[in-house]
Amino acid sequence: MKSLLPSFWDEKNDPFAALGRDLNRVFSDYSKALPALSSTFGNGFPAIDVQETDEGLEITAEVPGVSEKDIDVSLEGRMLTIKGEKRSSKDVSEQNRFVSERSYGAFRRAMTLPFEPEHDSISAHVDNGVLTIGLPKPKKSKEKTSRIEVKRKA
Repeated sequence: MKSLLPSFWDEKNDPFAALGRDLNRVFSDYSKALPALSSTFGNGFPAIDVQETDEGLEITAEVPGVSEKDIDVSLEGRMLTIKGEKRSSKDVSEQNRFVSERSYGAFRRAMTLPFEPEHDSISAHVDNGVLTIGLPKPKKSKEKTSRIEVKRKA
């Protein structure tokens, strides 16, 4: 798109255009160099869904091909961390490999929760490549909200 503002540089010598081209090249080269991170775990992070229920939060994360023993879920204060590693099931020599689109390696996802859950009641399980974490709200936040009457100042 051509700028409506007058330019002090012609298109070939415009430093901002050159910077834009360089940044596009860097990101393009980065995504080509790290296909393992971009295909399965989207740049090293598992895709997640967070849903609030009456009881607390339910977080689901996609971890296809990852065994439950290779997943570590930890909570420190309000910081929840999901990390793990997808391991190759067998070694294949490079000379016999024609196509390799699957990725392997470590992943990590950390997020700050809106409340500090009760540690004793947290649950986590893996089923069909989906990790589900249940984080119950603290008892004091479950209390019903009471209505406060607003009066005119006398």
